Amino acid sequence: MWIECFAQDERVDGDDIDALIDDMLRHVRSAHDVPYHDDEVRAWARNFAEASRRQTGPTERLDAIGPIEVHPVTPDRIDDWLQFFDHEAFADNPDWASCYCLSPHTGEDAERPWRDIRADMIERLRAGATLGYLAYVDGHVAGWVNASPRATYRKYADVDPGGPDPARVAGVSCFVVAPPYRRHGVSSALLDRVVADAAARGLTHVEGYPVDAEGSSDAAQFRGPRGLFAARDFRPVEEKERYTVVRRDV
Repeated sequence: MWIECFAQDERVDGDDIDALIDDMLRHVRSAHDVPYHDDEVRAWARNFAEASRRQTGPTERLDAIGPIEVHPVTPDRIDDWLQFFDHEAFADNPDWASCYCLSPHTGEDAERPWRDIRADMIERLRAGATLGYLAYVDGHVAGWVNASPRATYRKYADVDPGGPDPARVAGVSCFVVAPPYRRHGVSSALLDRVVADAAARGLTHVEGYPVDAEGSSDAAQFRGPRGLFAARDFRPVEEKERYTVVRRDV
């Protein structure tokens, strides 16, 4: 197991998770002035350490991949979704492995155990409260997109208050692509399916929230790069502090 500080200035490795957490807490307190209580730092460190052990998928990008198939996450595909998020999606970035894409729905909540977040998302998927798609390559899950109605997102509750009904806007809040399949068009295939299905879902618009950071890492572009949306006729409708709301009609 291992934990890397959020500032990437310290890494601790070992087999004793409690000792690793203590070591990281000491580092954070000595090196950084952060507004988090010890319990929050410990919870984050535990999530990271446990993720470093369970994220066992490959991290090397493939030179080429086969055809991409995209399917909505219906109850019979939840096990595929769990396999992807439990073991492969963040094999190169365990720090993010506890999110399970719940954050858009709940906003910036305090750190919680990843098993609780996982359980909440399973219930949301079963109930249809979260709607998204999985991309498959040769029968293996390569990526995910959360395309739930914006009305379900606490994080984007203040977007364009005079605009269209949030219940009829698909909010493309997050792309997750496993390391071997990145930069092979997986996000493009996912977004195309969201747009293609929107009318049948009773939606009037599809929108995204790309961050305003050109040339940033794949991880930092988890909402999708601006160019991905621009190529599909998404237009800027609102500038936020750290991102731009882009939208297109169905």
